[in-house]
Amino acid sequence: MASDPKTIPQSGPLSAQANQAAALAAYGGVLTVDLDAIIANWRKLEKTAVPAECAAVIKADAYGCGAAEVSRALSKAGCKTFFVATIEEARKVRAAVPEPTIYVLGGYFQNTGEHYAQINCRPVIGDLNELAEWDVFCRRTGWNGGAAVHIDTGMNRLGLTLSDAQAIIPRINAGDHGITLVMSHLVSAEQLNSPVNARQLATFRSIASEFSGVPAALANSSGIFLGAPFQFDLVRPGAALYGVNPTPEADNPMQQVVDLKARIVQIRTIERGETVGYGGTWTARRPTKLAIIAVGYADGYFRAASSNDGTRGAEVIVAGKRCPIAGRISMDLIAIDITDLPPNAARRGHMVTLLGDGITVDELAHHFGTIGYEVLTSLGHRYARVYKGGNVVEPLVKPELVQGAEPPPVEQPANSPRSPS
Repeated sequence: MASDPKTIPQSGPLSAQANQAAALAAYGGVLTVDLDAIIANWRKLEKTAVPAECAAVIKADAYGCGAAEVSRALSKAGCKTFFVATIEEARKVRAAVPEPTIYVLGGYFQNTGEHYAQINCRPVIGDLNELAEWDVFCRRTGWNGGAAVHIDTGMNRLGLTLSDAQAIIPRINAGDHGITLVMSHLVSAEQLNSPVNARQLATFRSIASEFSGVPAALANSSGIFLGAPFQFDLVRPGAALYGVNPTPEADNPMQQVVDLKARIVQIRTIERGETVGYGGTWTARRPTKLAIIAVGYADGYFRAASSNDGTRGAEVIVAGKRCPIAGRISMDLIAIDITDLPPNAARRGHMVTLLGDGITVDELAHHFGTIGYEVLTSLGHRYARVYKGGNVVEPLVKPELVQGAEPPPVEQPANSPRSPS
């Protein structure tokens, strides 16, 4: 088990475990990421998609789970291709894993070619202007690191139109084009019977077949479970890796990845008829015992999960039992009704479970009025972060980076393509 560098300060002669325990005690919440569960999820998706290659989408800091830690664990497990959203995300991933292919989904902007070449990553090009600018950079510098082409088949966000895609077919078939992947993105993959899926599949199959010799990719997490016709040469799961259900019409085949606990900072009792929290929207219907925990919406636990006199909100697990939230969730604190627990079952300093032990990401998303993707990517930076599994080799105690210090330079992989002159 290892922890985020910011979690563990330098200390004196205490053991690493003692330092970790002392550091965790200084935080109101602890977020634990199970890297073994992420690996197990990736392998399940890989097996489902055989013979297609299974990549991994680790944008948004690996959906809040830590891109460096996740990419290292998955790379050790055999993942050879990663997708991120921005060049800066790619830079952080490349510092963690020198060998795998990294695609940047956000597209190519003029004068950014050197950044791609410096860290040996590939832009996902979705516009003819981008393609022209990329070609200019490659001709000028001799860079041959490759790029993907994104074709829009119905999402109407990024991607070449079908007519633009047709226009570049002669360029592709002429050879030496530098395009290493052609891809599109499904609109409604989580809906098994959506007619949009079949339309997009037919459209993409037709256009991708004209990109002679270029691997194709269409399926996201949910798309993998639509079957072999959607899997092509490469699949790119994201949310499913982190425990979000890719098949919401059926049981979740993924393992839970994130466990979130918060500390009780105070136990208090109130009389029948007293209210709790901002606005006094929750009224005690009996003498009530409350546990106040040190997490709130500033930590990514959405205010929408609050309760009031007419609506029951989310639940947390205290001393092994589900207990309801009492009143509005505030920025830093949540009140929990623990009246039904045995005496002394919960005390100041004890930890309660907000996510895990049967409370899933999708359940929390339901209470938040959103999707699991947003739950994970919203989890804040005030938690102590702990990583377990994944063959983590970092020491428990690591020094913090000096404030304002420049990060170490990123070395080019030994087998990187030709760098620009």
